[in-house]
Amino acid sequence: MNDSLKELASSLLLQNQADNGGKTEGLEGPKYQIPLDDFFTLAVSVDCVVFGFDGEDIKVLLIERGASPFRHHWALPGDLVYPTEDLQQAARRVLLELTGLEDLFMQQIKSFGRIDRHPLGRVITVAYIALIRIEHYDAHPDSWADKIEWHSLKNVTDLAFDHDDILEKAVDKLKARVRREPLGFELLPDKFTLNDLQSLYEAVLGRTFDKGNFRKKILGMNLLVDLNELQQNVAHRPAKLYRFDSDRYEELRESGFSFEL
Repeated sequence: MNDSLKELASSLLLQNQADNGGKTEGLEGPKYQIPLDDFFTLAVSVDCVVFGFDGEDIKVLLIERGASPFRHHWALPGDLVYPTEDLQQAARRVLLELTGLEDLFMQQIKSFGRIDRHPLGRVITVAYIALIRIEHYDAHPDSWADKIEWHSLKNVTDLAFDHDDILEKAVDKLKARVRREPLGFELLPDKFTLNDLQSLYEAVLGRTFDKGNFRKKILGMNLLVDLNELQQNVAHRPAKLYRFDSDRYEELRESGFSFEL
């Protein structure tokens, strides 16, 4: 056992002894099947699942790894956590270093700890999810990322490590989220049509909706503000433009709702 662990163990023993009225019986500490040092040999990483919407399709941001293991494989942006940073700090650092993206709201969704998930040793990873408007950010490869691209969820397979599993769970999280809180503020432009919003919901949930029922459901939430404007320079009949009522949006995010058609 290294010196710092010995000091910690000694300190805990003294504290327990004091709490036990000076007695030492039963204060040897927990019994493990392996040396205590062996518990401190695993690593922790973070993986970032960044979703974007291009008006027709939900996409995920992937990097082509320029480092082993899985060099030249597509992967989620991710890397190891330094001992001096917490998970949220690590997620923000890793995303910035590999993609140039910063100041994103990222939500922790799940940890993945399959024993053989990393070929170099035991690594437990924590996944984060973020939603962005693709046109508002300039993602570019940096550090050991050779390439960076937006990929349609329909075409993503054979990612590095267990990133296929991580992406699958992130998509499930996104689908669950869209059913209980409004979605679109992070993904749609400031002004949008009801068709744009319906396309977003259909892309996320992987199904089509009756146009009339969808509009009745959405407009009934009092979530949208009619801008009294029409689309410009379109080949078809211009549609009305809307924006989100930010106060109502936050209210529904906090209270939740059931989106079922």
